[in-house]
Amino acid sequence: MTPPHQPSPHDPWQKPPQGGGPGGSHLGTLPHSPEEGELRAELRRAALVAVAVTVAGVALGLLWLWLSPRVPLVSDDTAVFLSDSEGEEAIGADGTFALLALAFGAVSAGLVFWFHRKGGIALVAGLAVGGVLGSVVAWQLGTWLGPTDDVVAHAREVGKGVIFDAPLELHAKGALLAWSLAAMAVHLGLTAMFGPRDPEPEWGVYHGGVSGGVPSGPAPGGAGAAPSSSSPSPSSSSSPEAGPPSPGPSA
Repeated sequence: MTPPHQPSPHDPWQKPPQGGGPGGSHLGTLPHSPEEGELRAELRRAALVAVAVTVAGVALGLLWLWLSPRVPLVSDDTAVFLSDSEGEEAIGADGTFALLALAFGAVSAGLVFWFHRKGGIALVAGLAVGGVLGSVVAWQLGTWLGPTDDVVAHAREVGKGVIFDAPLELHAKGALLAWSLAAMAVHLGLTAMFGPRDPEPEWGVYHGGVSGGVPSGPAPGGAGAAPSSSSPSPSSSSSPEAGPPSPGPSA
């Protein structure tokens, strides 16, 4: 009862089906599609961008430590006071960090766009994540390499009436997002101005009505249709009911 187009299941010489079907071999793997390969490459580039931006946070931390103003303190053996009570050095440290982070964000976005002009959501996400991680690295590195945070021990070490620097601190924690915000904004602007453009769609010409002329073929059964030259004339056609032709006059 086996159909003729299907082999018998009891045939000992039957070849097993290819692929991963029932009774087939499961060793073969399907080839990756081009979209999947492109997605993997884009994720790999985004990961490299995030790592590179995070490592650049070391430079931001060193520059912040070098350029940020110092907060002078003084001790009288009983307490520690600000040497200049009207100074704005503490606010200047936060502003210096924010300005440096904005500059690093703009430069990193420009470099990423220069090397990967095609862009993509993954690259922007890598810039954002790397910007936050780089800012955290810069913050921790600057406070670690700066003056000690043990103010009392530092005051006892320098002595009474001697001005010393307060520990470097970042009071405005929102400055940690400045790098990421600047990077995303600059990358978006560069992509909008100099990024690759999608091809414009080609619009065809629409013919709304019949533009002059008559149809090439005759309208079947229409009035006013010219008879064909090959059709027999009514005078020469004979009907099957007509009798034989009448004999002519005898000579």
